[in-house]
Amino acid sequence: MTATTQAPLFFISHGAPTFALEPGTLGPQLKALGAQLEGVRAVLVVSPHWQTRGVSVSAAASPETIHDFGGFPAKLYDLSYPAAGAPQVALDAAKLLADAGFATDTDKFRGLDHGAWVPLMHLLPQAQLPVFQVSMPYDLNTVQAVQLGQALAPLRAQGVLIVTSGSMTHNLGEFRRGVAAGDHYVEEFSQWVRTAVLANAVQPVIRYRSEAPHAVRAHPSEEHFLPLLVALGAQVEGDAAQLLAGGIEHGMLSMDSFVWGLPQTAAAATH
Repeated sequence: MTATTQAPLFFISHGAPTFALEPGTLGPQLKALGAQLEGVRAVLVVSPHWQTRGVSVSAAASPETIHDFGGFPAKLYDLSYPAAGAPQVALDAAKLLADAGFATDTDKFRGLDHGAWVPLMHLLPQAQLPVFQVSMPYDLNTVQAVQLGQALAPLRAQGVLIVTSGSMTHNLGEFRRGVAAGDHYVEEFSQWVRTAVLANAVQPVIRYRSEAPHAVRAHPSEEHFLPLLVALGAQVEGDAAQLLAGGIEHGMLSMDSFVWGLPQTAAAATH
């Protein structure tokens, strides 16, 4: 990877933990794109399933696979993602975050939560690259999420693939009640976000809570949407967002995802 080459950037809707076993339409797209990655030395994941006071960076040499969910099929708990950690790159990330004004520490024991390993099982199924995570502060807002991404963006020039893992929509109350007729609002919200992201209209996405249709229903709490804002902040000059259309699962979980920093033909070839 040359000094002018940037590692790609992803926002991946990781959906329910069963996405690890049920790839749907998004899984094959991620696998195809993962096979085209070149020059990547490590993977940084921002997931809503690790929230802390301030920002913490995982620096474990061999992070365990965390099964941080309950009530799902037993075979999910047998899955593991045996990627190595990236302690030195984690320290580089921590310095960037601290320099940007974030209260930052490192965690030498933290494993990979399902917001990290579930999508990576499709993107990098051989677990061939070192992986580490950056937590989300409990009190993170949309503006700060963009700033978090901006602080991490320089890592892309060092060959660090940034994956922000969340959900395009995430109403767990409806999911648990088995509501199956929610795709009308899900599609309207997802279409609004698609239009904004593909136009790189960052400010409207920052204000999505008041501007996007059905925003509060799509996200009763914000933690699963904030990773998209982190990705928007981690863009660099020349990036262009490409949609990875993921469809809708369980009537209310949009799996739409995005990639930046890959040739247009690369993402198009996965559809």
